[in-house]
Amino acid sequence: MIEVEILRRDFSRVKKIVVKIGTSVLTKPDGSLDEEYMQDIARLVYELTRRGIEVIIVSSGAIGSGVKELGLKNMPRDIPTRQGAAAVGQSILIETWRSAFRRYGLKVAQILLTYEAFSNRRTYLNLRNSMDMLEKYGAIPIINENDPISVHEIESTFGDNDKLSALVASKVDAELLILLTDVNGLYDKNPRHKDARLISEVSEITPEIERIGGEPGSWRSRGGMKTKIEAAKIAMKSNCCMVIANAWENNVLLRIVDGELLGTLFKPSKVGYTNRERWIRYSKSHGVIMIDDGAREALLKGGSLLPSGIIELDGEFDSNEVVSLVHRNKEIAKGIVDYSSEELKKIKGRHTDEIEKILGYKNYDNVVRRENMVFI
Repeated sequence: MIEVEILRRDFSRVKKIVVKIGTSVLTKPDGSLDEEYMQDIARLVYELTRRGIEVIIVSSGAIGSGVKELGLKNMPRDIPTRQGAAAVGQSILIETWRSAFRRYGLKVAQILLTYEAFSNRRTYLNLRNSMDMLEKYGAIPIINENDPISVHEIESTFGDNDKLSALVASKVDAELLILLTDVNGLYDKNPRHKDARLISEVSEITPEIERIGGEPGSWRSRGGMKTKIEAAKIAMKSNCCMVIANAWENNVLLRIVDGELLGTLFKPSKVGYTNRERWIRYSKSHGVIMIDDGAREALLKGGSLLPSGIIELDGEFDSNEVVSLVHRNKEIAKGIVDYSSEELKKIKGRHTDEIEKILGYKNYDNVVRRENMVFI
């Protein structure tokens, strides 16, 4: 659903903001970091902190600056070289941010994340505790994906940090996520067309919105409007507003927070996820359980998944891990499983009253309980 003719936005109650800045914004054409721009962002963040607003930065740019430092002519395509460039560039990136914020008496803290940080409940809680401590001491978190050890992430799992920033916003209960990019926002068609119209507000991600999501990003980045829409889905379900805006608008962060109609606003969904549901929904799946028609119908009616409804398994997983529930090749839900894959291989397709006879014990009647399940 697309909404227009909004006079002003109200972010007066916002107390926590996540700002994501992509590679195409932070780096110059030669791959070097745009230090002047980073210093201006530090100034804007300083002004926001003076208002009592906590700001978390999700910063790309490590691979690009590493490519420049290593003297490579083009962005490498192979994973080992990209990881090496990220390792070299990350130290340059964080030092540049440190220098920029030092002018305003602010300290920075480097946090490197992989998808696993959001999949493990204990790691997730440790992340929240670390964020709370940094806020207490007034340090600005500078978050990036841990490219040197993250094969899946470096192959665009996070989409130039778009998805990562939305996951961070979801986990820390931010009220506003701002994606600073090289376009003015989401258009109703390719912005290269003269008659393209900027969409001011989006209240629902419809097939039309996904269709007009655009093409992949520039050669220097791994994102694009498509990954930003994926980020919007996460933010909207997490009761978080998201704005896509042009990074080079003067005083862009202050103007957005003050309610000016910059970029495209994605409004929170009317029915969002609870904190627990968010953790399940956006955790990495450790395996796949394929279910039959009867099991799907039972789940849709509010039931739990029983072993009799399982057709096949994919992957190795332990009990209490998050798995995907798939029906006819489509993921329909994710949930915390009560039995391991080894146990399920023995009891799949069988009735609940046979579990103890087959395994020698029965911890639960259900494979995935309804309260531990989130529909996609």
